[in-house]
Amino acid sequence: MIPGNRMLMVILICQVLLGESSHASLIPEEGKKKVPGLQGRSATQSHELLRDFEATLLHMFGLKRRPRPSRSATVPQYLLDLYRLQSGEAEELGAHGIAFEYPERSASRANTVRAFHHEEHMERIHEVGDGESMPIRFLFNLSGIPEDELLSSAELRLYRHQIDEAIADSLSDNRGLHRINVYEVLKAPRPGQLITQLLDTRLVHHNVSQWESFDVSPAVLRWTREGLSNHGLAVEVLHLNQTPSHQGRHVRVSRSVHQKPGEDWEQLRPLLVTFGHDGKGHPLTRRTKRSPTKKGGKRKRSCRRHSLYVDFSDVNWNDWIVAPPGYQAFYCHGDCPFPLADHLNSTNHAIVQTLVNSVNSNIPKACCVPTELSAISMLYLDEHDKVVLKNYQEMVVEGCGCR
Repeated sequence: MIPGNRMLMVILICQVLLGESSHASLIPEEGKKKVPGLQGRSATQSHELLRDFEATLLHMFGLKRRPRPSRSATVPQYLLDLYRLQSGEAEELGAHGIAFEYPERSASRANTVRAFHHEEHMERIHEVGDGESMPIRFLFNLSGIPEDELLSSAELRLYRHQIDEAIADSLSDNRGLHRINVYEVLKAPRPGQLITQLLDTRLVHHNVSQWESFDVSPAVLRWTREGLSNHGLAVEVLHLNQTPSHQGRHVRVSRSVHQKPGEDWEQLRPLLVTFGHDGKGHPLTRRTKRSPTKKGGKRKRSCRRHSLYVDFSDVNWNDWIVAPPGYQAFYCHGDCPFPLADHLNSTNHAIVQTLVNSVNSNIPKACCVPTELSAISMLYLDEHDKVVLKNYQEMVVEGCGCR
C-alpha cells in the first residue's frame, strides 16, 4: 500500500468517536452522516463497508483477523521493557526497574520481536545414572511465525532465584557457583535417553535473583529456516560439587517447583524470544523522545503539519494493542499558493505546475502532502495470543510540502 493510502486510513480512524462496544461500530451513526457514500446505504451495506474498512486496517498491520485475547494471555515484562527502551518511553520513566541492556545487535537486524512461553508440556528426563542431573525439556510452539518473516536470532530467558542461606552455607566451599547448560534436543526423547547438542552455557553465582539469557539461535534457525523437527530445548543446572540434592534448586522451570507465596508464575515462566524481519521497512532502532514541535503563528493557511491523534480505544482495539494507547500521526493541510515559498519544501515539478495553474486554472495547484514519514513501534497480542513488538513504517508525518 502506498504511503498516501496509509495516511488516509489513519485519518479515517480519527473520524471515529467513542461509541458502542461493538467492533463493527467503527463510524457511529453521527459520523456516518458526515462521510460521503454512506448516506442512502442500507444497514447491511454499511456494515459490510465498515467490516471491509477494519479488514483493510488489519491487513495494513499484517493481521489476518482481529485478535481476541483470552483472559489468560500474559504480556512478559521483558517485551514491555523492550518496547519502552525502543520507543524512548524509558527516558521519561527514568529506566528504573529495567534490568537488562537494550539488545542492539539483535534489534538492529529485526523489525519484529516475538515472545513464546513454553506450553508447559515439560518432560523431566529420567536419570541416566547416580549423581547425574535431570535436564528439563521445554517445548515452544513457533508455528505462528509468518513464512515471510526471516529470523535472525533467538534467546531463551530463564529466571533464577537466590538460594536460601542454609543451602548457600552448605555450598560455600565451592563459592556457590552453578553452571546452567542449554541444549537443543535433536531427537524425540526416550526414557533414560536424551540426544542433545550444547547451545549455550553460563557460570552463575547463587546469591542473586535475576533473569539469565541464553543464545539459542542455531536451534531456532534450524527449525524455521531449514524446516528441521522441533523437539524443544533442554536445560540442566549443575552445582560444581555435583551434589544431586542441590541440582536445579534455584532455577524456575515449573509452576509447582519451589513456588513462593505471592509469586507471579506467569511473569517467571521460561521465555523464548525471536528477532526477525519481514522485509518491510527498517529494523528496530532505539529512539529518544523528541520535544514537541512549536507551532508558529505565521503562515496559518500555508501547507504545514497539523496535529492528529489516533486513539486505539476509539476503535475498541485497546484490548489487544498493549502499547501505545495511541499516537500522534499528524496530517498535512494548507495552501500551495503561487509563487511557492522556500519553506513549502516544493519539488521543481510542483513549482512548474503552480506556475502553469496561475495562467490556466484547468491545471490544478500542487497538493499539500507528506514529504517525510517515520515509523512507530506497537506492542500487541496477535491472533494466537502471542506477544509481538513490531516496527510499522510510514505512520507519522514528519514533514509536509507542496508536490
